Amino acid sequence: MLHKLTLFLCITTSVFSQEEIAQFSLIEAVEFALENNYIGINATRDVEIAKLQKWETTSTGLPQIKASIGYNNWLKQQVSLIPAEFFGGSPGQFSEIAFGTKQTVNGTITISQKVFDGSYLVGLQAAKVFLEISENAKEKTDVELRKMVAYAYGNVLLAEENLKIINSNVSLLENNVRDLKKVYENGLVEQESVQQLQLTLTSLKSNQSYIKRLKTMAYQMFNNTLGLELNIPIVLTDNLDTLIEIYTTLAPLQSIREVENVVDYKIAFNDVKGQELLLKLEKSKALPTIDVFLNGSYSGNNDQFNFLDSSQKWFGASLFGVSIKAPIFSSFGRSASTKKARYNFEKSKSILKDTSEKIRLEIARARSDYEFAIEDLAIKKEALELSVDIAKKNEIKFFEGLTTSFDLSQAQRQLYVAQQDYLQSMLNILIKRIDLEALINPPLKK
Repeated sequence: MLHKLTLFLCITTSVFSQEEIAQFSLIEAVEFALENNYIGINATRDVEIAKLQKWETTSTGLPQIKASIGYNNWLKQQVSLIPAEFFGGSPGQFSEIAFGTKQTVNGTITISQKVFDGSYLVGLQAAKVFLEISENAKEKTDVELRKMVAYAYGNVLLAEENLKIINSNVSLLENNVRDLKKVYENGLVEQESVQQLQLTLTSLKSNQSYIKRLKTMAYQMFNNTLGLELNIPIVLTDNLDTLIEIYTTLAPLQSIREVENVVDYKIAFNDVKGQELLLKLEKSKALPTIDVFLNGSYSGNNDQFNFLDSSQKWFGASLFGVSIKAPIFSSFGRSASTKKARYNFEKSKSILKDTSEKIRLEIARARSDYEFAIEDLAIKKEALELSVDIAKKNEIKFFEGLTTSFDLSQAQRQLYVAQQDYLQSMLNILIKRIDLEALINPPLKK
């Protein structure tokens, strides 16, 4: 199971101190991960960002008010040449005159409002779709987190059960070796028989060491998935037998929800809506835009900085305006862009249909895998019972001198494989059921 465990690495955050011991049922673990895993937290943040983005887009079409103030001081005023004859001088001569005062202050307030802009209307719809995309991404993240937690939870339970079984096997085999050594010392069996069992014991102890390491990793992976520090001690309150009993007796999910409610379909549908909006945007570029504005300003002029004095004169002005911009000819550039957007829109609709069929196929496959996992458990259970019986009979025959140590070792190895297969088949039921539920998104059952 090590290769499965490594699939579920994710960045996490610490919420427990080293001294605390957290206890989790499977449902509690899922709920905790949805709140504390960084992936889930960031998905929630993305939804909040999308909501703000929607309002940001909406606000651009609402009245805008801008204010400005400017101060100018001519260190050296610009000089203009005026015909001297305007002032009684000779024709052909010019007088040098500096217009205005050396210092000016201007204050302006402008109110503007969009009256019509096709791209703005499309932008409003796009902001709504972007919010839906973020919400569906959050839903998809939650589904994947549920799977990750269930896998990690099951792997911890599997490691625990594996260790219990292998500890029991090691203890039993150590007793057999000890008893066989006594028989050998009495000259009733050959040394090879003892060595054969010792070889099996050595292999079993090596596997025991590996399972212990795997158990440590399983707990660390579980903590990582939940958003805990790796080495915080935890206790799982569900056991593998209980979970398998629950997941083999649940309703068979024959009544599947509409495909349109499956999150993968929603995501594909969002792409269709997005491509449709891009098509509308290209079309809107051929429409005029209309804006209106109202401007009010005051200006003061003086050769000295006396603008704060009550004697300073201020001159007001106001302006109302309408701006209309209309595209006329783009050398067929807009036409090409519109056609390209239309092709992308049609492609997205085809992808949506394909996604719908693939979802139905995935659900059928997942249901088949789940049903096979249940059948396989019954087969593996029967095989385990036979292996236990065969191992016991070979042990009795061996100590009665009716079979060889090699035959006994073979029966024991067969038993160990059957034990591992049975545990794996139990975990497969949990995994396959979770996979099926993840496709149709029902909540985990309490």
